[in-house]
Amino acid sequence: MRVVAGRYGGRRLLAPAGGATRPTSDRVREALFSVLGPSVPGAHVLDLYAGSGALGIEALSRGAASAVFVDRSARAIAAIRANLDALGIEAEVLRMEARAALRTARGRADAYDLVFLDPPYRRAAELGRELSEALSAVLAPGARVVSESDRREPLALALPLADERRYGDTVIRIHDT
Repeated sequence: MRVVAGRYGGRRLLAPAGGATRPTSDRVREALFSVLGPSVPGAHVLDLYAGSGALGIEALSRGAASAVFVDRSARAIAAIRANLDALGIEAEVLRMEARAALRTARGRADAYDLVFLDPPYRRAAELGRELSEALSAVLAPGARVVSESDRREPLALALPLADERRYGDTVIRIHDT
């Protein structure tokens, strides 16, 4: 796995040890960021269920202003920190459940322009309603929310759907607010 383009393009990224994390492939990230294009530079990014941090790191590589990485797995947090350190990136990394991070973020002054949601595929279908409600409090006007899930049991968010792409068993949905 590598950073596809931008400032850190071509640099290798570590994935968390074990089979609990399913990193977004280089091919899918490349296609996704082609669609996101001009919404990335200057964006404040929230990468929930961050895993390796590849989505947030790709956004930073392409000019995002900041990123916050959230995962509850110690292995994922270790991989994210190792990837950020290897690239010389300073970013906030939180070891907590995504819904708790959203509740915590409500009191923050900054809102997010771009949010990545890549929950465990087996749990995606059950999380849609709760994540939709929690996200509304942390999104900047005109924010984009990108979800990745299994096409057979997609993460259904109560946000306007702007685009949907399928890559094998993976479905990427882009929601505009």
